Amino acid sequence: MKKISILLGSLLFITSCSTDLEQSPSNIANSDSLSDFEGVLNAAYYYQLGAVTPIAVMGEFRSDNAVMDESPYTEFDEYDNGLTAMEDQFFGPFYTAIYKSILSANNVIENSSNDVQVGEAKFLRALSYFKLVQVFGDVTVNLLAAPSLTDTSVLVRRPAAEVYNNVIIPDLNSAMALLGTTSANGRASSYAAQSLLGKVYVAMGDFINAEPHLAAVVNGASAAGVSLKTNFDEIFGAQNEVENSEIIFSTQITGSVTDEYSFGSDFWNWFVGDDSKADLPVDPDLVAAFDASDANGGGTDLRRAVTLSADGLTAVKFPKEGGLGPEHDWIELRLADLILLYAETLNENASPASTVLPLLDDIRTRAGLNSLTGTISSQADVRQAIADERRLELAFEGHRWFDLVRTNTVDSEMGVTVNSNYYLFPVPVSEILATDGVITQNAGY
Repeated sequence: MKKISILLGSLLFITSCSTDLEQSPSNIANSDSLSDFEGVLNAAYYYQLGAVTPIAVMGEFRSDNAVMDESPYTEFDEYDNGLTAMEDQFFGPFYTAIYKSILSANNVIENSSNDVQVGEAKFLRALSYFKLVQVFGDVTVNLLAAPSLTDTSVLVRRPAAEVYNNVIIPDLNSAMALLGTTSANGRASSYAAQSLLGKVYVAMGDFINAEPHLAAVVNGASAAGVSLKTNFDEIFGAQNEVENSEIIFSTQITGSVTDEYSFGSDFWNWFVGDDSKADLPVDPDLVAAFDASDANGGGTDLRRAVTLSADGLTAVKFPKEGGLGPEHDWIELRLADLILLYAETLNENASPASTVLPLLDDIRTRAGLNSLTGTISSQADVRQAIADERRLELAFEGHRWFDLVRTNTVDSEMGVTVNSNYYLFPVPVSEILATDGVITQNAGY
């Protein structure tokens, strides 16, 4: 895909008060005078960059896929209130970047007369709130281009279920109606919106509503120009990002456009061991999972060599290109993820194993493994097989911790008892202080 060109000078925010939720982009201060909101929409895309590394670290290093070497970053594996020490590097930038993206999206939705722009903005707003709910649970909701600077009640965190039902789902349904099936230049499409909607319903545990959307995505992939790549190593790396048929939507990253936090889009550094806080980031449990896949799959799992270094100590899925800066797009949605979610949904909706397991065949064949069809039959066994497949297929793509939480398998998979307070991450203390406690902290922190 081509990179979205962004004029950084037009994206600067002017802080109008002490909390990130009450800021206005300088280029939309007088939005009624604008006739073209393309630059504002680009801002909504741009601010997603600042959320990439935080969510990559949260999704992998909190789980049994990756570990930190250096204190206090080892708190990611300690499940207590110590994560608040990481606010400046992870939770604060993530929170700020996402709400800036939302503000830009709100301006497009509220003021643009271009249906495609509005559809893309609604997709980005839904994606933003989905990330916020996954990370923090209940969150502040702002759907206005210019939120009140005096009414602090708008800052009160809304229940996650309310955010799903009143913001995320309606936005995605609207985006589906406004956008075309195929995308170009890294833009959102109706297919991406329906993919995210299916994923959202799965995250909610609503498999009944997830099924038709995921069925439409999987069965309509070819018509949308989406297909699994023949080889697993053709998905990742900057050289594979141009017209990659498997990627439904990604946050595009290029070294020529620096995100505002400078480290927000260097997620790959953490995985290859270039950061001293995680010199050897791969958890041995992930290596053991690949070993088990080899033993039980009738061959060598070809995903291991693409995912891990030969010694199994670092993750090379997003390889370092000749020592150059970041050029790896962050994959938000790809077809294999949606196929596995569809299989999971069918299984939870009591479809027989003979219907569910063939969905995994193309993914497993690509990995050099045998079909599971006919080898297992119970719903529980199929559920575990799909979870194992997701872990190996999507390792280091930011899914693992959130998968463990939504399937309530944190304790069984991690091998420790984790207080459910620590399934979520700490709300930035700076936001709590800036709002005099109107924004509250998550339990346990």
